[in-house]
Amino acid sequence: MTPVFEGLKVVELASVLAGPAVGMFFAELGAEVIKVENKLTGGDITRTWKTTGEERDSDASAYYWSINYGKKVQFLNLKDTQDYQVLVKLIKDADIVISNFRGSVANRLKLDYSSIKRIDPTIIFAELTGYPKSDRPAYDVVLQAETGFMHMTGEPNRTPVKMPVALIDILAAHQLKEGVLVALIQQLKTGNGAHVQVNLFDTALASLANQATNWLIAKHIPKAMGSAHPNIAPYGDVFEGRDGKMFVLAVGSDKHFESLCTCIGLSELKLDHRFRTNADRVTHRMELIPLLAAEFVKDTAAKWVEQLTTRAVPCGLIRDMREVFDLDIAKDMLLRYPDNPNRQTVRTAAFKITYP
Repeated sequence: MTPVFEGLKVVELASVLAGPAVGMFFAELGAEVIKVENKLTGGDITRTWKTTGEERDSDASAYYWSINYGKKVQFLNLKDTQDYQVLVKLIKDADIVISNFRGSVANRLKLDYSSIKRIDPTIIFAELTGYPKSDRPAYDVVLQAETGFMHMTGEPNRTPVKMPVALIDILAAHQLKEGVLVALIQQLKTGNGAHVQVNLFDTALASLANQATNWLIAKHIPKAMGSAHPNIAPYGDVFEGRDGKMFVLAVGSDKHFESLCTCIGLSELKLDHRFRTNADRVTHRMELIPLLAAEFVKDTAAKWVEQLTTRAVPCGLIRDMREVFDLDIAKDMLLRYPDNPNRQTVRTAAFKITYP
């Protein structure tokens, strides 16, 4: 990736996932990112978040390494006068400060926007919090629960489940990056700094997309449907091949459905009044899925995906992490830590830019 942010300096006063993801984005693109960690507690709490099989005595977890590539780490006790002055010097030399302190903690440490602005009036202060107008601690799973995601996630008539990654945190990181980039563009025009604020609650609401408008417009309360789609069928429905491997369909149009029926030898379904249009298929989803499933068990999942893809029917094999990163097309998304070639993570910047 072209180091477009070379010369830019970022001080990261953030831990866990969302804030550090913003810092890593700038580090990937050439910025100097200094991550400040609490030396009294052993640093970012995610250093201790080790999964099964990790070395207990290592200094950090795979979780930590997933989001801290390319940074310089500075351990400081921000309650100590000397260490605070070290931080002040870092901020004076910085262009951006990323913070995810709760408001009361930021005020107590003199690391709120008013205090930072006195250190450097032109600073871009990127602040991440949990809730609007509240100092309440926030964790991703709590936000997934309180903003409707968990109510929709999982299988019908089962206990609600969270998404398997901290998606609200990741989406909040994208929101904060976007805000910082807007502030940088504005700074080029005016020379002024900015206070960019993002909270997890607003981020979650902004990410509800069609599920929100299904309620706001149609008064439909989304419920757990597994991976099925409330507006499209068969979309997200999972099928098993003869070999026990599973795959998913994403039939988003009537043309897709016609091609699907032709591929699996069930052309009569195209004429069935229950399945002629997408609206019909959504209404009669529970009648349609068993008909498709009975055909798909006649061949392997990979064979079906190959045949359907040839006919431009969106579908895909369900892969585990090993299978995902065995793919050649996944290799370009990997980053290796220079001091340890066995330590890898995935890029946060997935875009590519070509200049004329």
